[in-house]
Amino acid sequence: MGKMWSGRFSENASSLLDEFNASLDFDKKLYEYDIKGSLAHAKMLNAQGILTDEEYRSIVEGMAQVLEEIESGKFVFDISDEDIHMAVEKRLTEIIGEAGKKLHTARSRNDQVALDFRLYVQAHNEIIRELILNVVETLVETAKAHADTMLPGMTHLQHAQPINFGYHMMAYASMLRRDYERFESSFTRNNLSPIGCAALAGTPHPVDREMTAKELGFDAPTLNCLDTVSDRDFALEMLFNIATMMMHISRLAEELVLWSSSEFGFVTLSDAYSTGSSIMPQKKNPDVPELLRGKTGRTYGNLVSLLTVMKGLPLAYNKDMQEDKEGTFDSVETAEISLTILNEVIKTMTVNKERMEQACKVGHLSATDLADYLVEKCGIPFREAHFITGRAVALAEQKGVDLSELGAEELKSIDGRIGDDVVEYLSIRHSMNARNSQGGTSTQRTLEQIETLQKWLETKRG
Repeated sequence: MGKMWSGRFSENASSLLDEFNASLDFDKKLYEYDIKGSLAHAKMLNAQGILTDEEYRSIVEGMAQVLEEIESGKFVFDISDEDIHMAVEKRLTEIIGEAGKKLHTARSRNDQVALDFRLYVQAHNEIIRELILNVVETLVETAKAHADTMLPGMTHLQHAQPINFGYHMMAYASMLRRDYERFESSFTRNNLSPIGCAALAGTPHPVDREMTAKELGFDAPTLNCLDTVSDRDFALEMLFNIATMMMHISRLAEELVLWSSSEFGFVTLSDAYSTGSSIMPQKKNPDVPELLRGKTGRTYGNLVSLLTVMKGLPLAYNKDMQEDKEGTFDSVETAEISLTILNEVIKTMTVNKERMEQACKVGHLSATDLADYLVEKCGIPFREAHFITGRAVALAEQKGVDLSELGAEELKSIDGRIGDDVVEYLSIRHSMNARNSQGGTSTQRTLEQIETLQKWLETKRG
C-alpha cells in the first residue's frame, strides 16, 4: 500500500525524501495524545451521525489495541509513515478495516498535529507547575529554618549589607512563584481546542467542535481556523516560560557553586548529588548546579530556534512547522529533570551557619548603619556622614579589624559627636534586623514573607 496521500502522484517518494520529510522518530512521543484526540473525534463523528455505532465501537476497540502495542513495544514504527498520525491510522486500519479509513473524516493532519502538540504542552505545563511548587516549598522550609542565620548580602559580588540566609532563599522562592504564575497564565490562555479546523478553513461536515473541546478538557474551541493550524504561540510561551525559569535556576545554581567552594564554604552539597575527579581523589565537584547552569543555554536556543522558524511563515500551515517539536520536547524534559534534581540538592545540602556569620565580619557590612546613625542620632547631613563613615572604615582597615569591632572611643576619635550607643548600631545582627521595612531582611519580615508564600502554596496545592 502506498502513502495515504499518494493518489495524485505517479512516482513513489524516494527513500531520501522519506528520511528528510519524516517526523516519526521524534513525534512518536505524541502517541498518547494522538489516540486521545482520535477517540474524541470519533465520538463526535458518531454523535453527528457521520460514523455508525458499529464503526465507532470498532475504532474504540482498535485504538485500544494500537495503544497496547505501542506501550508494550510491539508496535512497528515505519519511517515511510512519516509521522505518528499516519502510523496510528495505518495500524488502526490494518486491525479494523474500512472503519479505520473513516476516522480522518472532517479533519486534517494540520489540525490533528495542532491538537496533539497542544495537548502535550498543556499536560506538561501542569507537570512543570507541580514541580515548581515542590521547589518553592523546599525553599520556604529552608528559609524558615534559617530566618536568623546571618549571611553577607552582596552587590557586584562584594560584601554589602548583612542579611539572613532565609531571606536569600525567599528571593528565589519569589522568582519561582512568578514562574509558576507565567505557566498558569499560559495554560489558561491556550486551553482551546484546535480539532475540527481541518486543513485551514474548517470543514463542510456537520462537526461539533464544542463537544470535542469538552471531551478533551479544553475550555472552548479556538476562534479562527486559519490562525489555529498555523499557531505555535502555545509552544513559544512554553519555551519562553521554561527559559525564564531556567535563568532563575541558573542564578541559584551559580550561587551554589560559589557557596560550596573552599573560598566561601557557606554550604556543603550532599555526596549523593556531587561527583569526583578522575585524577584528583580529594575533589568533590558541584556537577549538578554546573549542569543546571549549562542546560539553561539549550533552553534559550530552543526558544530562539522556534521564533526563527515561525517569523517568516505565510498563513496557514507550512512544513517548516515540523521543526517545532524537538526543541520543545527537549526544553520540557530539561525543565522537569532540572526542577526535580534541584529540589533534592536544596533538601540535602548542609548550611554552614558559623562560616556565613564569620563572613559577615568581612567587608565592613555595617558601614551604612554608621552613616544612618550619624544622620538620625547626631543630626549630621548624609554627605558628611558618608565621609565620616569612610574615615571609620579606613581606621578599621588600618587596625586590621571589621568596622563592627571598633569601640566607641575609637569612633569618637574620628568625630566627637558620636555617642557611646554607636556600638549597638554597628552590630551585624542589629544591622540585619534594623532593615525592618516591608520586604526587608529582618527576621520578622522574613517570617512574614515565609507566611505569605506558605498561604499561596496552600491555595495551589488545594
